[in-house]
Amino acid sequence: MRLRVLFVLLLILPLLAMGEAKPLGDDPAVEARLKALSQELRCLVCQNQTLADSAAPLAEDLRQEIREKIAQGMSDKEITDYLVARYGNFVRYRPPVESQTLLLWVGPSLLLIAGFTGLWLTLRRRNSLLPDDIEKGEDA
Repeated sequence: MRLRVLFVLLLILPLLAMGEAKPLGDDPAVEARLKALSQELRCLVCQNQTLADSAAPLAEDLRQEIREKIAQGMSDKEITDYLVARYGNFVRYRPPVESQTLLLWVGPSLLLIAGFTGLWLTLRRRNSLLPDDIEKGEDA
């Protein structure tokens, strides 16, 4: 009988200990700043998501760290600079145009131009190999 009561208590105690979920932040202004900053920062684990969109544990840790920096009175720029100093420009979702990131910004356009140039040269060479009567539309 005692074993059964103990078993029931072990099942019920965790349910009793659970309370209402506490809000992430008490101050709506802090949460608004956190959300704005999180939209501009990249999750270091997911890499293709913003910090606000990520559910990774590291992303939650970074959001908590940002909350603490906001509570310390740091500006958004100071917080971003702190994270960039710690993790590099990779932490920014939109890295600035610098010599190190120039290929990132210009690369897709260069590849597109190279692709169209290659297509144009190939079509031009192919057209030059066609007989003249096919080009003019004459029947053979």
